[in-house]
Amino acid sequence: MHPITLVSVNTGVLERLTPASKSRTGIRKMPVGGAVLCDTLGIVGDAIGNHKHHGGPDQAVYLYSAEDYAWWSDTIGQPCAPGLFGENLTISRWWETPRAGDRVQFGEVLLELTAPRIPCSTLAAHMGNPRFVDRFTRAARPGAYARVLHTGALAAGLTGHVSPGDASWPAIVELFDMWIDATYDRARLIHALRAPVGIRLRERFLQRSAPR
Repeated sequence: MHPITLVSVNTGVLERLTPASKSRTGIRKMPVGGAVLCDTLGIVGDAIGNHKHHGGPDQAVYLYSAEDYAWWSDTIGQPCAPGLFGENLTISRWWETPRAGDRVQFGEVLLELTAPRIPCSTLAAHMGNPRFVDRFTRAARPGAYARVLHTGALAAGLTGHVSPGDASWPAIVELFDMWIDATYDRARLIHALRAPVGIRLRERFLQRSAPR
């Protein structure tokens, strides 16, 4: 099995995607050189425009893989560079079945997966395609958010060491399906709540699984 490598650490600044944009976003991220600090709220120096839907301890960092970018490059016919989808950490590949609760360590930084990324209108605007939310959803390659269990420095080139969580906990792609599909089985929603999923996902699943 090939090792998992941290390809790049990416940060962004607050900016308007177009002159007509009403709000600013940090989605446009670029690789940074050298080591940067990762604390419990993410990469120090990275900007978050919408704290209602992004950021916080349960979505401290967003990971996406170079393998998924290779798939996108073939699909849309243009190169996809690290940071394109607004991820903080571009990794070389995913392990076999990434799940909520899986942990990956890069150097001294220990991360725990919590949720898939849910596409939004900001991503569509950033990609210059108003239908990109649907396209991203159909691709079912959401990447994953993670909380930071141990802080420290991150730099491109670090090797990741994976510690799988409970094999019964839902895979990140299954959580993605569960978020999108409002008719998902209630028993599975309740089971998913036993995993260490992020607070935004937890609130949505609690609401949908409540007795009526």
